Amino acid sequence: MTMTTTRTVLAAAVLLLVASALTGCATVAGTANAPRVGLLLPDSVTSRYEAADKPYFEAKLHALNPRATVLYANADGDAGKQLQQAESMLTQGVNVLVLDPYDSAAAASIVTEATAKHVPVISYDRLIAGGGAQYYISFDNERVGELQAKALVDKLKSDGVPAGSGILMVNGSPTDNNAKLFKQGAHKIIDPSGYTVLGEFDAPGWEPSKAQDWVSGQVTKFGARITGVYAANDAVAGGAIAALKAAGMTTVPPVTGQDAELAGIQRILAGSQYMTVYKTIKPEAEKAAEIALRLAKGEKPKGDTVVDGVQSTLLVPVAVTADTIQSTIVKDGFYAAAQICTSAYRAACAVAGVK
Repeated sequence: MTMTTTRTVLAAAVLLLVASALTGCATVAGTANAPRVGLLLPDSVTSRYEAADKPYFEAKLHALNPRATVLYANADGDAGKQLQQAESMLTQGVNVLVLDPYDSAAAASIVTEATAKHVPVISYDRLIAGGGAQYYISFDNERVGELQAKALVDKLKSDGVPAGSGILMVNGSPTDNNAKLFKQGAHKIIDPSGYTVLGEFDAPGWEPSKAQDWVSGQVTKFGARITGVYAANDAVAGGAIAALKAAGMTTVPPVTGQDAELAGIQRILAGSQYMTVYKTIKPEAEKAAEIALRLAKGEKPKGDTVVDGVQSTLLVPVAVTADTIQSTIVKDGFYAAAQICTSAYRAACAVAGVK
């Protein structure tokens, strides 16, 4: 083989390799007909994300478009990790990011990077600070706090707990914009109620163990003066209740919650937690899937309202106590009665009419 022929063959081989590489890159990015959708959830301590949000979102997305692909990641309570996960998805050619931020302020940088790549972002469940997202879907989160606080105050009054008695407030993570709204709504009800807030704590990362440690210290400080606990979700409620029980309280005062976690529902039946706020996660996740596909096609969907300049859908939360578990949680299929009414809770289910 002559030198010229050898060079020609080598050049052709190089061109073939480059073409193959380019073809490979082209298959990475999604298209409007076969979009790649990134789903970024914030933590693993809140059970709803893995148990409900993710499967509901994926099922609806594939039902609407069987050719769609979901890239999923959970930040495990780490804002830096969530940024890396988002950057990885952008590199892999996602058409849309559905982002539930662990840190609402830090997530603004994800929106900036996505915007630079012309990738729309849905702010899912928690509002991303600074705007920039193309859509926001969540619940009326100030209303959540109002429902929790009203249930607590009404319970204390119906039990004859006198004005001036003490309440502990175990709020959510300081990095979560929703937690600020829950707290804001709760204070609107508690502050004029006549009851006294003995102490207040923002649980970092919604960690039950941190809520438990703080409540333990408050029990040592205030003891029987604690007549109720505002807990922002079921996870921190569980920590608070563990602290109250460990302190030897024979009767646990009313404790609020949120998310209708299975453990929370069972505690309500057992009488150690008073209520939870049920958020219909399936419609939320399904709406996010629908909007994601519309954004992938280049559409600009309108919401029912506008929040911080972002087109938004806000769903309605529902307060749940023992006597409404059947008509809400079970009726909607969020949990089957068999999941709730294990052997330890069978008698309590019968009393509450859960079947």
